[in-house]
Formats: sequence, C-alpha cells, structure tokens
Amino acid sequence: MDRVAPFTLHRAGSIAQAAALLASLPGARIIAGGTDLLPNLRRGIGEPPALVDVSCIAEIGAVARDAQGWRLGAGLTVAALATDAAIARELPALAQAAASVAGPAHRSVATLGGNLCLDTRCVFYNQSEWWRQSNDYCLKHGGETCHVAPQGKRCHAAFSGDIAPALIALEATVQIVGSHGARTSALADLYADDGAASLRLAADELLVAVHVPPQPVGARSGYRKARVRGAIDFPLAGVAARAVFEGQRLRELRLALTGTNPRPLLLADTGTLCGGAIDEAMLAQLGKRIGKQASPMRTTVTASNYRRQVAIVLAQRLLREMAAETGGSPWAPPAR
Repeated sequence: MDRVAPFTLHRAGSIAQAAALLASLPGARIIAGGTDLLPNLRRGIGEPPALVDVSCIAEIGAVARDAQGWRLGAGLTVAALATDAAIARELPALAQAAASVAGPAHRSVATLGGNLCLDTRCVFYNQSEWWRQSNDYCLKHGGETCHVAPQGKRCHAAFSGDIAPALIALEATVQIVGSHGARTSALADLYADDGAASLRLAADELLVAVHVPPQPVGARSGYRKARVRGAIDFPLAGVAARAVFEGQRLRELRLALTGTNPRPLLLADTGTLCGGAIDEAMLAQLGKRIGKQASPMRTTVTASNYRRQVAIVLAQRLLREMAAETGGSPWAPPAR
C-alpha cells in the first residue's frame, strides 16, 4: 500500500459541527475507526482534501434501552455490540453479526456507523493503484468499464457489511443529520442498488444513530456467514433472519442477505412462506426465492453460483436451528 495523500483533519465536537464541516469542505469524508476508509485511501481509492473525525462526540457513542426499543449510537464499537449481554439476549442476530466482523483488533475500533456505511467491494476495485492502472481502472473508480460485466454501464461491486442485514431483519431505522436538519428512514432505504453509489446520503449528511424497535413476542433471530477463512474475511454470503413463531407455526419471516448484491437485500414475498411449520417443502421454496433474488457477480475469488448456493444453504440451516429452538423435532433431511 502507498502513503495516504495529504489531507486536513478536523475534529468535530458535536454532530451539528460535523455536519457543518461536511457542508463547508467539498469532498470531505467522515472518519471514526477508519478500518475501511484508511486502507482504501492507502490504495489510492479517493483523495479527500479533508477528514472529519467524529470519534470524540459522546452522543454517537451512547447506547440506551427503553420501552421504545434500542437506540444505538453510530460511534459504538463493533466489539461493544458483540459483547453486550443484553443485546445478545434480545437481539441475537445483531450480536452474532457484530462478532463475525473481521478480527478482534478491528472490532475494537471499527464502529457501527462505519460498518453500515461500508464501501462496496470487488476484486477489480479493492486493489493497489498500480494494479488498477494496469487494468485501465474500473467503472467504480477512474475508469469507464465494469470488468465484472463489460457490456453494461452499471457497477456490480457487492455490499459486504455484516451488521446491516441483521438490523434490516430486525426492522431498524436510522437517524441521519445534515447541515439543514435531521431525518429518519428505514435502514433498508439507506442503500441504493448501485455498486458505485450505494449510500443514499447527501454530501453534508452523517449517520448518527440506529433505532431497533421492540421485537414481537415469539421472535427469534440469527446471523450466519460464509467466508474464505474462518476469521477476518468479508462474507462470500451472509444471511440474517428474524422468524416469529406461534408454537411451531411460522407467523412472520424477515430475511436479509449480504455479500451477494450491491446493497443488503431484504428478501421479498416471504409472507407466502409463513403459516405452517418449517419443513422440507417450506425450505425448498425459501431456497428458490433466494436463488431468484440474490444476484452475486464475479466480484470475489469464488464463483458467483457458489455464493448463491451458499446463501441458500445458510438461510435453510438458520431456519432449521430456529425451528428446533421452538421445541419441535429438529429438522432432518429426507431419506434417500
């Protein structure tokens, strides 16, 4: 990696000051943990003239729980989310996703907001400057061709954050503050289906908090991922699910994927899978839904269809585990 291009560092003392700095400094970027941003800058991916450090703003590092649910500051470290006993008890998908992020050293400084705003990834993009230059760069940065799909004019870099699908499955909303005020939106709406511009944030806006509502009675949640190595790596595919049971009957299902599309994908039309027990027929239908809606491309070192099949298997395994936790008989494959 090369040295980072020169920049001016501004330390914001408040959320309002951070938004004002972003508005007054064209091209400025937010930095907190920097575990994703700084490696990219050292690869020559972007040369922001200024970085706005928000790590000293106490408000964005706070966590609160009341009758309205959880308020999680965007500055919370991933390690704090992974080790909080109350979060693990009430929001297991979130705790499991946080615990799967990178390695312990990364989690100790990486933040919730940074993981949610993770840059999309591709083997043609996350490379050194000389490597990208030798390939005439790419559509996402500096070039005119997406090497994943050269005939198209769309970037297919994949979103690979672990925490976003878990929070989407849990129906989280986000608070966003800009120089002209604040707004709230569903977390799923923060993302666009565009690998080159995946975040729906204005230049002067920053994500400051996540709100997770109280979960329904009978809800169970979890997160599973597959990666090349057992630690550190981004997901080849990751699956988060929240299933609401009445006895052994599945009443509601929210399932979100990561690593397969340019944005975290909330699986559509899951309502038709509900109403009965989680059995072989239901899991087969779930697999078909995922196979149709997940669209992994050649953005990693593994084959696209392998990642699609991995997503299907992860989702099916996760739902089998949830069904077993309801007290019913563990699912077993059909006899051959």
